[in-house]
Amino acid sequence: MKAIVLTGFGGVENLRFRELPVPGIAADEVLVEVKAFSINPVDVKTRNGKGIAGRLKDFDPIIPGWDISGIVKQAGQSVTVFKPGDEVFGMINFPGHGKAYAQYVAAPAAHLAVKPGNISHTEAAAATLAALTALQDLRDALDIQRGDKLLVHAAAGGVGHFAVQIAKHLGAEVIGTASSANKDFVSGLGADRFVDYRLQPLPDVISNVDKVLDTIGGDNIELSLQLMKPGGTILSIVSGKNDQVQEKAAAKGMTGLTLMVHSSGEDQAKIARLMEQGIVKPHVYKTYAFDEIAEAHNQVESGRTAGKVVVTV
Repeated sequence: MKAIVLTGFGGVENLRFRELPVPGIAADEVLVEVKAFSINPVDVKTRNGKGIAGRLKDFDPIIPGWDISGIVKQAGQSVTVFKPGDEVFGMINFPGHGKAYAQYVAAPAAHLAVKPGNISHTEAAAATLAALTALQDLRDALDIQRGDKLLVHAAAGGVGHFAVQIAKHLGAEVIGTASSANKDFVSGLGADRFVDYRLQPLPDVISNVDKVLDTIGGDNIELSLQLMKPGGTILSIVSGKNDQVQEKAAAKGMTGLTLMVHSSGEDQAKIARLMEQGIVKPHVYKTYAFDEIAEAHNQVESGRTAGKVVVTV
């Protein structure tokens, strides 16, 4: 099979094409013929030696990626939920070795869900890590309740655009920040208010926020704390830029949280149902061919992507 391997941590030139054997599967796994996979900021960070590079450095070869959509070709002996021919999608083995950048992937059945019939493989691949992050953050960490006033930073991004849609479904009042170029996009997601973070200081236009989903980290944590109610909660998801969120929030009488997304077929099935019902729709910013992996990484690394970048296989 064709696969993309990471020959060393650094630039996109280290993403190389290789012919590798089709992987075997364990009793609890399925062999998936991959039709599409998506690229996340953590893919780029890991390629650069950050992210979860430390967890992968001893593997040889390293096949990057976690987000797939495809067709089951073979099911392990103990798998009862999927059969050959089923169309499935999911985030595989995160935060471990997902091996998604390949024509075939051995995937734990417990990490997959049936792809909705009204969603393409390209869209399904986009609704994996980013969608699961938004769901788990809003439900498990921020505990979004009807009437909560939620601020979503970078609301046009991969996680952000799912978070706006899911939060509205949960009954929150949502404020989304982005650049003015994405105003219509963010408003179209259902945000109650759009704020261009570049036009004026956010404390001049945002206040009394109950909860914040911070996808930026660093100085944005201190800025967010100025916009929150006493006793509010901020969740910061940026690895390496959020290590002090708990202390900074506590110093102001607020709650600071971090949370790493985890693979879950059960949660992926919840995303599938939301997409099937038209409540959540993934936005694919651009699709690349398998041999355009470098261009796909460069696009995500640019920080100028609305929604998701997907590679077709």
